[in-house]
Amino acid sequence: MTLSMHQAAVPVFVRALGNLTHVLKKGEEHAKAKNVSEEVLLQTRLIPDMLPLIKQIQIACDMATRGTARLAGAEPQSFEDNETTLAQAYSRIERSIEYIRSFTAEQIDGSETRAIHLKMRNGEMNFDGQTYLLHFLLPNLFFHCTTAYNILREAGTDIGKTDFIGQA
Repeated sequence: MTLSMHQAAVPVFVRALGNLTHVLKKGEEHAKAKNVSEEVLLQTRLIPDMLPLIKQIQIACDMATRGTARLAGAEPQSFEDNETTLAQAYSRIERSIEYIRSFTAEQIDGSETRAIHLKMRNGEMNFDGQTYLLHFLLPNLFFHCTTAYNILREAGTDIGKTDFIGQA
């Protein structure tokens, strides 16, 4: 049995973002119990030169949504980075999951050789679809989900590996 591009992308992205919601809700509960405001929680960083929690959430969502669209050969939908509350952060994740799920297997399967061109701050990058998924999208998605988890954990949230990985 072979693994299709859709199978390697969409369910993985949806699960990662769903688990991000889970750890974020636990972080919200912890913050409320400690009288920490949403604003403070969302602006929490691991160290001064890293992006805050809300930006980690936004980038994780962007990786998954834009990546899915590019694999499907579609123009990625853009989400404004204007979330300032946890409700808005949850909404961003939910909208991202809905958007990702809107792409069919027929749109994504066969994209292994699709040319993907990115304009980044530090230059341009070119990939084929498989390399883009395996060596760019997945590592970036999990970096930002892990960093969000680590920010919440460092803030004292009682979360562990099973919260991050979720249920099979």
